[in-house]
Amino acid sequence: MGRAAAAHGVSQAAVSARIRSLERAIGVTVFERSPRGTRLTTTGALVADWARAAVDAAQSLEEGIAALRDADDARLRVAASFTVAEYLLPRWLISLRTRRPDTSVALSTHNSTDVADDVLSGRADLGFVEGPHHSPELDEQVVARDHLTLVVAPDHPWARRRGVDATRLAATPLVTREAGSGTRDHLEHALRDAGAAVIADPVLELSSTTAIKNAAADGVAPAVLSSLAVAGELASGTLVAVGVRGLALHRDLAAVWPRGRPLTGPARDLVELAHRSGTTPRR
Repeated sequence: MGRAAAAHGVSQAAVSARIRSLERAIGVTVFERSPRGTRLTTTGALVADWARAAVDAAQSLEEGIAALRDADDARLRVAASFTVAEYLLPRWLISLRTRRPDTSVALSTHNSTDVADDVLSGRADLGFVEGPHHSPELDEQVVARDHLTLVVAPDHPWARRRGVDATRLAATPLVTREAGSGTRDHLEHALRDAGAAVIADPVLELSSTTAIKNAAADGVAPAVLSSLAVAGELASGTLVAVGVRGLALHRDLAAVWPRGRPLTGPARDLVELAHRSGTTPRR
């Protein structure tokens, strides 16, 4: 008993108390105690053999689970909306690489609706979306803030105005992303919240932010895009920002994952790093 206590870093009295507790729990005598010392009973020897097998099995289970966890941690599948993937995710992934150098990340880029579908179907472990509404089957955490900006070509009539109101914007055909885009969904919800009964159909739908910026700069029509996406063009003067009166154009960017499934490993770390990176300044 003394040697067992020393091996496990506890007192001999604690070992004796645990043995007595074990004997009460299983209803048999495990040790025979005498002035000459303590030895296993015949029954105790059987219990010890069975216990040894159980401990070995528990260790194998623990090692197997650890191996599975390591395998999961070695690869992270991320789906992200275009705005997040182009302007925010690269620096988040650099930080994740520093924290988890052995984790490989596979990234797919879609509009926000398709990102949610990827996460729900199991094609992605984690998603990043934009827009006002997400699936009730997804848990989410806001990781950044963004602001949409109305932009026009420098020679557009609106470029010389101090701003337009929400009703005028709603009635104007725009160059937009396709249906399902977080940017387009957010703009349409904001216009309806501002009282717009009818929203004009787009003059042009494009799946590329760069193509939309080029079309707006060429004077095809105004566009509403993330402030992240147009910062360079506004600085160079190829696009001009126009204020919109009575319209809330700020929005949240969120991480999403299946509801009820806690984030673990690199997915948890990536969401934490994204949140810690701070918010996008409002323009």
